[in-house]
Amino acid sequence: MPIVKYPRATEPLWHEWDGKAQKCGLRHTVYAVNGDQYIGEWLDNLKHGKGTQVWKRTGAIYSGDWKFGKRDGYGSYSIPDPVTKEYKKVYTGWWKNDRKCGYGVTFYPGGERYEGEWSGGLRSGWGWMYYRDGSIYEGQWLVDRPGGQGMLRLPNENRYEGGWKDGKKHGPGKFFYLDKGQLFEGIWAADIPKCGILIDFGRDEAPAPTQYPIPKV
Repeated sequence: MPIVKYPRATEPLWHEWDGKAQKCGLRHTVYAVNGDQYIGEWLDNLKHGKGTQVWKRTGAIYSGDWKFGKRDGYGSYSIPDPVTKEYKKVYTGWWKNDRKCGYGVTFYPGGERYEGEWSGGLRSGWGWMYYRDGSIYEGQWLVDRPGGQGMLRLPNENRYEGGWKDGKKHGPGKFFYLDKGQLFEGIWAADIPKCGILIDFGRDEAPAPTQYPIPKV
């Protein structure tokens, strides 16, 4: 009885080559086709672990945690100054799925700064915003704008405490005119006071009180 021998099934060569080409573990500089470069850890051909990415087109740099090819964990993002070429930090904090998420600090042009919570790359939760003119907002944020309860302190120390919606004063609130020694308490809608009461408040210590005090009822 004749014996028939069948050839053993062999893996295509490209399977072997692909396996050898897979990036896993620590790698020195790896260049992408567009010129971007990455130095750090890999897993199954994806950036995973600690690493630094430099984008060729913008010169931006991210250094921190990665998870399955995306920024995820703690890291900092910086861009070069167009004039001095020195790197300026833009964001330092937590990331999730390649977006700011959790607590972090962002530095804006002109010296403005936000410290607080993020979600999906937007300011969301509780945070502090330091504006260029010296104003400071502390409170809740929703979809990158003040929303909920918060306090805005102006450069002259006057302040508003109360509700916010879409970045504007909205709902019950109090405005302390410390320079005049007065307090307005009422209801706001889209940054405009609709109804309320104005009373003297610390008038004797106020630096610039109104000429006539509000008569007591």
